[in-house]
Amino acid sequence: MDGPPGWGAPLHARVLDLAGVGAGTTVLDLGCGPGTFAAAAVARGARVVGIDADRSAVAAAAAEVPEADFMVGDAHDPPPGPFDLVAAVQVLQHVANPLAVLRAGARVGSAVAVTTWGPEEDCDVRAFGEALAAWLPPRRTPAGPPPLTDPVRLRKIVGLAGLAIEAEDEVECPFTYPEADALVRPLFASGIGRVAVARAGEEAVREAVLTRLDVNRTRTGGYVLRNRFRVLLTRLTRPAAPPAP
Repeated sequence: MDGPPGWGAPLHARVLDLAGVGAGTTVLDLGCGPGTFAAAAVARGARVVGIDADRSAVAAAAAEVPEADFMVGDAHDPPPGPFDLVAAVQVLQHVANPLAVLRAGARVGSAVAVTTWGPEEDCDVRAFGEALAAWLPPRRTPAGPPPLTDPVRLRKIVGLAGLAIEAEDEVECPFTYPEADALVRPLFASGIGRVAVARAGEEAVREAVLTRLDVNRTRTGGYVLRNRFRVLLTRLTRPAAPPAP
């Protein structure tokens, strides 16, 4: 489930601050989506190239941020650059091979910035799953390594890519909803929301979510969900491995 408009502003600002992005900085935005991070970088005077596999997202980004250049492509195979910063903002958990993406970023950028969700217990969005748990399949511990939200695994992958961590930080991003419909409506369109609605109906799902999130309700009738994200700024420590044949 996507966050509400503007949720990523604190995260984008922290990445740009850590990387010292300013006038003339060249930035590659991996998995640019509709261009929200690119817009924040352009606002600081950066020259931005964005890449995304989703053609509709690239079209939306180009319309939203005409000052930047956007292209359809794979984060595993970025344009050659060179770039002062390669930004992988909330991207690694969506790619087939995070290590390959980091190695590719290291080949074309002087610095690589990575962001992930923080610990589940520090993210209020977990409340959606908790509210709908009675109608969802039981959660199973996935086989294989821990998720990239695990800081130990994330640091290991960064190291395997030949990158050294220059700065590491956490940032809180509030998900702010003006009223109950704005909170619940996107949930109905999400994967877990559709499953729960199919089993229990919209009214039951709505009631369960609003009951669980009553502690997040504001005095004006809106809702604020506080979520923590991790930010790493890295630089190459050794020549990047060549791409696999």
